[in-house]
Amino acid sequence: MNSDGEGEAVMDSAVEVETLKGAEIIVRALRDNGVGTIFGYPGGAVLPIYDVLFQQADIRHVLVRHEQGAGHAAEGYARSTGQVGVVLVTSGPGVTNMITPLQDALMDSVPIVCISGQVPTTLIGTDAFQECDTAGITRPCTKHNFVVTDVSHLAATIHDAFRIAISGRPGPVLVDVPKDFQLAIGPYADRPRTRLAAPPQPVCATDIKTAADLIINARKGIIYTGGGVINSGPEASALLRQLVAKTGFPITSTLMGLGAYPATGKAWLGMLGLHGTYEANMAMNQCDVMLCIGARFDDRVTGRVDRFSPHSRKIHIDIDSSSINKIVQADVKIRSDAAEAMRNLLQALDTRSQRLSPERVKDWWRQIETWRALNSLAYRPRKDEIMPQFALERLWAMIKDRNPYITTEVGQHQMWAAQYCGVYEPQRFIKSGGLGTMGFGLPAAIGVQVAHPDELVVDVAGDASIQMNIREIATAVQYRASVKVFILNNHHLGMVRQLQQHFHLNRKSHSYSAAMPDFVKLADAYGAHGIRCDHPDDLDDAIEEMISIDGPVVFDCRVTNLENCYPMIKPGAAHDQMWLNDIGETHLMSTEHTPAVL
Repeated sequence: MNSDGEGEAVMDSAVEVETLKGAEIIVRALRDNGVGTIFGYPGGAVLPIYDVLFQQADIRHVLVRHEQGAGHAAEGYARSTGQVGVVLVTSGPGVTNMITPLQDALMDSVPIVCISGQVPTTLIGTDAFQECDTAGITRPCTKHNFVVTDVSHLAATIHDAFRIAISGRPGPVLVDVPKDFQLAIGPYADRPRTRLAAPPQPVCATDIKTAADLIINARKGIIYTGGGVINSGPEASALLRQLVAKTGFPITSTLMGLGAYPATGKAWLGMLGLHGTYEANMAMNQCDVMLCIGARFDDRVTGRVDRFSPHSRKIHIDIDSSSINKIVQADVKIRSDAAEAMRNLLQALDTRSQRLSPERVKDWWRQIETWRALNSLAYRPRKDEIMPQFALERLWAMIKDRNPYITTEVGQHQMWAAQYCGVYEPQRFIKSGGLGTMGFGLPAAIGVQVAHPDELVVDVAGDASIQMNIREIATAVQYRASVKVFILNNHHLGMVRQLQQHFHLNRKSHSYSAAMPDFVKLADAYGAHGIRCDHPDDLDDAIEEMISIDGPVVFDCRVTNLENCYPMIKPGAAHDQMWLNDIGETHLMSTEHTPAVL
């Protein structure tokens, strides 16, 4: 090493090999993998890395207020860009605070690389200060994790972490680096930028032909998509739109798949599942052929599995073979990247396009229109109180022309956002799906805003969920991330309270927040702008003010306290059994009941 600590080149068997400190290797590897932004929080076990970051200008570091915020910000960054989100945390509590975002990313297939510091190797196993078993703790909640045991392997390990995170079904990868290896000298092994996806899996021609035959012969077909279509990239969403047009089928989506097909499209049925539309769930139940692309038949979609779409032939396309036949048995199983499978399927259908006449699904669409006519998202407005549905309808009406990014926390507001914010492009609606993490939305919005500084980013929140990571407002202020936090404030844990009303004889056990912060004053304390609105007549002007402000905004929208989110499938019921209003179980909607008018 030279006197100023920079690496120097040495000759080894006629091959030039550059040697660097371990911390320098890490930063160089991040740069060589195309990383321009990382989210993190310093601590003793990663100070050598932070020292190197201080001396360079290629990688921007965003200092969050809690490691969980770093993880969710990296998720927002990754989900809105298609690139790997990167997190840097220290040992001990730094790692344990990352467990929730790692598990969140694992369940929602979000590519993240987390670099964690560890105590020096001489102290491992001694219960040293801020020591924990990082490998053991994070193994169940990562796609893969590494413990660096030799500085000569450090560069290759970082490169491998990026390759694993983005290839196949994306997910989080952790690299644990003891502090002494951050200071040790080792070789830097350069590699191509491995953040790009691996080549698509070849598709079985026989399976594609079988799937095409089922689609051509279907009279009541439906396309059901999930987050896998969005993860496959922009081409997949374009191919999906072609596939819908080619087949003439209606299309529905999971929460994670919203935006792959535009909500303005004529074939769009809305989200399906627990809080999905009546027409989406009924069409899924009554279809004769179901084409599932990049979704995994989770419990919030299927309801009772033994009564899920009982008369259909099912085609399942998924890049992860473990997701196929895990919950619902498929008749045609296609393990493939979504875009590659759809490209092949479209080619197969093109050769027999004369058999895809719109007439074959005319009766099916006539039936769907009768379900649509029920208007399952209808609600009763109130003259002097803001209904949460109305708040989101007005929000979307006033921002949709700007093609905004929407993030959400978790609760009733998340479902209302999915129902009333009609996103029409992929990577624009970002939420915690599989894990359902309260506190996700604000840090995720910051990650999105950092990636897209000139775009409108709105976090739809609840008064309870926003408080989980509200300290990240300080991060937004520091980095001039102009996120708009739109809080539906009903003074309750809304979804919990709704379940208590329906299934626990209305015993609202600890779901009411008797002490609530003044969100406007809290915004002011952080240096952000606060707005409050409690009357429907004032809502549009208040939203316009929120949009016009250049900087972070906290919008306290006081909504009616006890509104419930419908439609809703009763736990343990079939997916064609839905509550459409507060009347109760005697008005369950199903194929065995005549729908009541709201």
